[in-house]
Amino acid sequence: MNYMSGNMLRQKFLQFFASKDHLVLPSYSLIPENDPTLLMIGAGMAPFKPFFTGKLQPPKARIATSQKCVRTGDIENVGRTARHHTFFEMLGNFSFGDYFKREAIAWAWEFLTEHLEIPAEQLWITIHPTDDEAYEIWEKEIGISPDRIIKLADNFWEIGPGPCGPCSEIYVDLGEERGCGSPECAIGCDCDRYLEIWNLVFTQFDRDEQGNYQPLAKKNIDTGAGLERIASVLQNKRSNFETDLLFPIIEYAAQVAGVSYGQAAHTDVSLKVIADHARSMTVMIADGILPSNEGRGYVLRRIIRRAVRHGRLMGIEKTFLVQAVDAAVAIFAEPYPDLLDKQEYIKKVVQQEEERFQATLAQGIELLNKQIAALEENKQTVLSGSAAFKLYDTFGFPWELTAEILAEHNMELDQAAFDREMDEQRDRARAARQENQRVALPDLTGLAVEQLSYNENAGQATIVRMWKDGKLTEAVRDGEEAAVILDVTSFYAEGGGQVGDSGWLDGPLGKMAVTTARKLPNGAIYHLGFIHEGVLKVGETVKLAADAGRRLATARNHTATHLLQAALKHILGVHVNQAGSSVGPDRLRFDFSHFSAVTAEELAGIEQYVNAVILQSIPVKAIETSQDQAKEMGAMALFGEKYGDIVRVICIDEWSKELCGGTHVENTAQIGLFKILSESGVASGVRRIEAVTGSGAIRYLNDQDKILSAAAVLLKTRPEELVNRLESLMSHMKELEAGLQAANTRLAKLEVQKLFDSLQEVNGIQVVTGVVNSADIDGLRSAADIVRAKLMCGVVVLASIVGSDKVNFVAMATKDAVARGIHAGNIVKEAAKIAGGGGGGRPDMAQAGGKLPEMVTPALNAAFTVITRQAK
Repeated sequence: MNYMSGNMLRQKFLQFFASKDHLVLPSYSLIPENDPTLLMIGAGMAPFKPFFTGKLQPPKARIATSQKCVRTGDIENVGRTARHHTFFEMLGNFSFGDYFKREAIAWAWEFLTEHLEIPAEQLWITIHPTDDEAYEIWEKEIGISPDRIIKLADNFWEIGPGPCGPCSEIYVDLGEERGCGSPECAIGCDCDRYLEIWNLVFTQFDRDEQGNYQPLAKKNIDTGAGLERIASVLQNKRSNFETDLLFPIIEYAAQVAGVSYGQAAHTDVSLKVIADHARSMTVMIADGILPSNEGRGYVLRRIIRRAVRHGRLMGIEKTFLVQAVDAAVAIFAEPYPDLLDKQEYIKKVVQQEEERFQATLAQGIELLNKQIAALEENKQTVLSGSAAFKLYDTFGFPWELTAEILAEHNMELDQAAFDREMDEQRDRARAARQENQRVALPDLTGLAVEQLSYNENAGQATIVRMWKDGKLTEAVRDGEEAAVILDVTSFYAEGGGQVGDSGWLDGPLGKMAVTTARKLPNGAIYHLGFIHEGVLKVGETVKLAADAGRRLATARNHTATHLLQAALKHILGVHVNQAGSSVGPDRLRFDFSHFSAVTAEELAGIEQYVNAVILQSIPVKAIETSQDQAKEMGAMALFGEKYGDIVRVICIDEWSKELCGGTHVENTAQIGLFKILSESGVASGVRRIEAVTGSGAIRYLNDQDKILSAAAVLLKTRPEELVNRLESLMSHMKELEAGLQAANTRLAKLEVQKLFDSLQEVNGIQVVTGVVNSADIDGLRSAADIVRAKLMCGVVVLASIVGSDKVNFVAMATKDAVARGIHAGNIVKEAAKIAGGGGGGRPDMAQAGGKLPEMVTPALNAAFTVITRQAK
């Protein structure tokens, strides 16, 4: 067997299939493109679903990748088995209507036995019981003995709606010492002796949302081979976690925890969880996912928090995941060099989330301890599912930790009720995702993408395809919504954060109002809109009229976005990276990595920087070059974008160089003016700036002038004297407030003297009740404080009437009175009920409100009754 590192194995696989005329593509982002059915990429074939169904043409009929994947369906098993992971890499070779079973089987066998040198006698084969074709190839052409070809009914691969079909798996026999010892031990046993390392999926069907299976127009091949699994075989390791793809993180975590791997089962589980989750969070953040309470961000947050929890189970009280990121980056630096560029940013995100969760753990444990105390008081042993779910959902407290702490007190969680709460939450999230689905695509088989083009100067084009409601059509009529593909277009399609162009398609018998243009995964541009009048038909020639004014306004904002990023790096630091953007005709929005609010002084510096470049009238140049040459030029790649071999670099002298396919002005002076509207935080470690340019900036400044002028008129001054006038008024207002406060204090003292006329004693406790004049609750508390200070052992309950429909109550008690059973919160609660309200508080101080001022006397009488009951 040929020993290989994980990086060597990945490279060997891709080189092998490149020699078989496959196009080797880099891993796609974990964030799916144009696929609302997936939260994250969870299989090597997932990015290629439109190619498998035949809706779109692939760049080549044969493709090979090592795809980053994240699955969390079995997250509870991570660390408890040798193979379960949240993050993993799937080696895959794909055929889209080209080769099929014969070639796929032969190449899999060749790679495993000749290039990896896995002994053929250790390999076993499984097939679907009905797949006679695969059986014949394995037995007759490869030469596998029939007794080592196993027919399994579950050899049918599918992952939700989309391409699927029978599969043939390759297992390696790791030897009796890895087995369970049972005489019946064979393929399918739960032990670790027989390990699946290769899955050949013969994609023949397309499953729809209703579970129906339709034959595909062309048969395809989808191979899935787990990189970590094969690495464990070649490196002769008992589990994936002991390979060089994970073990360096285990070594780090063991050192921090002061434990040794392999010494205790419970610490091994925690070490494995930390290693797996450190890889996941590192790659997820690098791909643009940030911790949040929904969607992908929720998955990331859960992964980080599970890692922290397992650190605490081993006694790690301090933050430790930042250095785990360093270990993960070191493992992946070769195949994913972008991790090195984003390493500090990833660490900052993890650090903030970990620190936040440390506080969450402390808060959650305190709240759970209160729940446990209540259960003990009521002699109960089961915590309700709703209480556990509130801890989990509202406070982020892991339910597993809840269950563990309960077990320490001989209690348990109502797991079934908790699971029902979780299911309801998942249903809500699923419904929300479905609301955001994109335009349904029809079958675009046969569309010659290479014959379509973009030309911003094109004046007319021919309609190539049209569809509505996801189905192709030959004609679209007045009032109908549709999508149109042209042989050439001057409309810019959505991309890089920039909105698509709008405008008109004017045909011989009809006219379409285009609301936006978008791009398919294969690069074809389609136009969305509705027929304004008449009819449009496939094959007709239409005149193109993109909204030039809207495009120029958008271009101003897009070029300003590039200058803004340069300014942020200059003012805030080189750690700033783009984390998303939105560029339209009205304004720009730019999200960036930074870990504190941008100060007013910094914002002013950013504005000044951008406007200084605008005023220099610097030409904006678009240069097409290779990716390598672009890197040598120092060009930055924008967040979330994919680039081909030839890239477009937008250069603004030495101020800014970025890879970008968007529209831009020809000279910075065309931007006119740049004005920041707001700066805010949108996620952990991510800030957002919104700004306007050109006519939008002018409109904004004019609006501000109108507001200043109106304010000046109201204050009877000129706009330039507005600040001085406000300062004078505020000073006068403070003097008036101070005088009013002094007057209220004097009045309160006078009223307090009168209150003592009603002082009563109940079992040695002094009681003062009454109504005082107070405009707000603060004045009422002040009066109650004065009374309490004069009592030896007593309680005071005061009320004040505010307007015609409100009454306030305050109750205060001395320490001695509280020690004798007085509880101000319970007293004021009963009083407020009589006055149509509610409230409560501590034993020594509480307040409440009511809606029935006419009931203030009965309310105070009720308070006295409660005091009489409490006094001991």
